[in-house]
Amino acid sequence: MSTATLKVKDKKPGQRACDEKDAKGELCVGHLKRWYYYHPLRLAFSDEEEAARKEFGKNAEIYRCERCHTLYRPVAADNSTAGQKFNVRPVTLWGDFFGKNPK
Repeated sequence: MSTATLKVKDKKPGQRACDEKDAKGELCVGHLKRWYYYHPLRLAFSDEEEAARKEFGKNAEIYRCERCHTLYRPVAADNSTAGQKFNVRPVTLWGDFFGKNPK
């Protein structure tokens, strides 16, 4: 059994693409996807999933690049939909928002 080493970075507010550089110095630019590395009914986990569960716990919000598999922690200041923290506003029957935009 090999030990998985995790490369962990902090996600910038609104960031949706990986900013990791490869050996040539080029950006990866893979999409950051929410990574569900633990499920209670699952019987087997990979080394990477086991290492992530030990480091972050079972229900942490973690994003992973789909190309280079770098892990990203969300930032508390991120209010975009990529950070899962957005304001719920009431909508009329025609799809218009009630009131003014709270910016």
